[in-house]
Amino acid sequence: MDRVFIQDLEIETVVGIYDWEREIRQKVVLNLEMCADIARAAQSDTIEDTLDYKAVSKRLISFVGQSEFFLVETLAERCAAIVLEEFNVPWLTLRLDKPGAVTGSRSVGVMIERGQRPE
Repeated sequence: MDRVFIQDLEIETVVGIYDWEREIRQKVVLNLEMCADIARAAQSDTIEDTLDYKAVSKRLISFVGQSEFFLVETLAERCAAIVLEEFNVPWLTLRLDKPGAVTGSRSVGVMIERGQRPE
């Protein structure tokens, strides 16, 4: 199965467990690999026959930008669910980074795999 990816999608949101984090917006970075059969789109050369990464990106930007979760784990899980359910993606990996969250590290976060991996 083919994969469509989105790399380094930066979005400002409210995320964190500390009081000061609840009062500011912080950057999170999403990286996704989504299972998709792109053979039909390659033949037809039309966007309707493929997984529209711009539509996925816009949906995630809207959702994450309006969210206010305490944990990056919850945010990642909800983002994965949106892609799986709304875009008919059978399997994905999603990495959510929270840059600067830990002094001395460039980034921290989670990486999840959801759905049924094709064989």
